[in-house]
Amino acid sequence: MNKKHVKLAAIAFAVWYVISRPEGAASLVNSTLGGLGGAAESMSQFVSAIP
Repeated sequence: MNKKHVKLAAIAFAVWYVISRPEGAASLVNSTLGGLGGAAESMSQFVSAIP
């Protein structure tokens, strides 16, 4: 399989997951964005602490 097929398979799986389990997909997106927000906050604190 080449990269194009892998990308299409990943997109198809994501669409299937959203359609079949919308609550689970929303929870996954919420936790992912929460983790990214936490990482951004940590990075902000690190940069602020540099003299």
